[in-house]
Order: sequence, then C-alpha cells, then structure tokens
Amino acid sequence: MALMEMNKVKVPGKNKEHKVLVYALSTCAWCKMLKQLLKENNVEFEYVDVDRCNEKEKEEIKREILSRGGELVYPTIIIDDKVLISGFRKDKLREVLAV
Repeated sequence: MALMEMNKVKVPGKNKEHKVLVYALSTCAWCKMLKQLLKENNVEFEYVDVDRCNEKEKEEIKREILSRGGELVYPTIIIDDKVLISGFRKDKLREVLAV
C-alpha cells in the first residue's frame, strides 16, 4: 500500500515482536484507548487516522479491511499481516500481543 505510507504514524516502542497496524479515527474514544494501551505496554505500532485520509485512501483502507474478513469498525488492528481484530478487544490483544 504505497499510497498509505504518507498517512502512517509510527509510534516507537521496546516491544517490536509483532508488526502492528491500527486503523483508527482521530475522534474515537476506543481508538484513543487502544493507542494508549499499546503505548503503556511499550508496543511499537503504526496507525492511520482514517478520517484524515482522502477519499481514494479511505477506499483502499475499506477494501483492505473487508478483504481480510474484517468489519468496517474502528479501531481495526492488523497484527503481523495475519490477525485482524475489529474493535477495542483487550482480551484478543492480550492473547496475541501478550499485553
């Protein structure tokens, strides 16, 4: 997704065990809680605030989420290009990321 690179924000962390990508909305409380949880647990991650993308980028994100079997809900977390978690699911995050 070359087009997406410009909108990704990288948040450094000591835990680089997994590649974590978060699709979020800048105004979403659940999205903010997820970012905070990842930061508190020192998990390195990248995020895209979808509401700050242009229409073409939003379409690409929508296609990517749906093609992976996800729902169009935020936050959507993609871990290691394999695991997709729809919504703020602390239980699932703990299971996959051990946070």
